[in-house]
Amino acid sequence: MGKRDELIAQYADDLRSKCGMEPDMDLLRKVTIGCGPSIYDADAQTVAGSQPSELETVKKNFLMKKLGLKDGPELMEAINSVIEVYGKSERNKYRAVVYYMLTKHFGKEAIYG
Repeated sequence: MGKRDELIAQYADDLRSKCGMEPDMDLLRKVTIGCGPSIYDADAQTVAGSQPSELETVKKNFLMKKLGLKDGPELMEAINSVIEVYGKSERNKYRAVVYYMLTKHFGKEAIYG
């Protein structure tokens, strides 16, 4: 099992144990691959849920650029909702898990089709 597969297994475990959802493994794999090399970088692989600048980056680079969503208050509401589900006190909020939940939230799975 390669490093990426180990990380995907970790993300799936987080989705089950911390977020209370059964992951679609195919979509999780595609979202993880879409994160590129950031998943291997200790700082870049997580989302700092309490930093407004980090959440703004998620909104602009992922929701607007990748998923093609229009800017509006619902984008930040969705990000905050995902952070809430993951657990505000959870220190490691993996980027791939946050992106996966946002993809599901907005019904944009087809982008990874």
